Amino acid sequence: MEYSSGIQASLAGRYAMALFELARDEKALEKVGESLDSLKSALAESDDFRQLTASPLISREEALRTIAATAEAMRLDPITRNFLGVLAQNRRLSQLGAIIRAFNMLASHHRGETTAEVTSAHPLDQEQIDAIKQNLRARTGRDINVELNVDPGILGGLVVKIGSQMIDGSIRTKLNTLAHAMKG
Repeated sequence: MEYSSGIQASLAGRYAMALFELARDEKALEKVGESLDSLKSALAESDDFRQLTASPLISREEALRTIAATAEAMRLDPITRNFLGVLAQNRRLSQLGAIIRAFNMLASHHRGETTAEVTSAHPLDQEQIDAIKQNLRARTGRDINVELNVDPGILGGLVVKIGSQMIDGSIRTKLNTLAHAMKG
């Protein structure tokens, strides 16, 4: 899979590729994807979960016990549960967010979709997301999977990244450009 060579360049990419290949071979891509979506939400919403994955002070054994209990409570699929155990054992839980992003890109590519990373200053509603997908689909000629990020620092507008192409329509960039032009 030539697309995967760029993903495999990073540590998170190698883990994501291993998880993707296992899920694909076990015909569990959808279940693993759903479990990873739950984990992504937990990373965004739970300070305790984020601290569990990021803290180097938590022992390997404690991380294994806690991640196993968390996976059980979240009702994650068996492949994802085992994968989290491997991450905890190898002290790689800090890579979870990057692994989820890389896995989603691999899964999108497998489905014939293109992934667009869309950053907005505020959370987008479903109507806005659908409009972005439709616009990007018309622009690229492919189905689009949107990876949403919120960064209040862009002030407004959107920053869209598709592969190596970036469309920066943020107010922050426009203000910086105007300030630079005024300096002359």
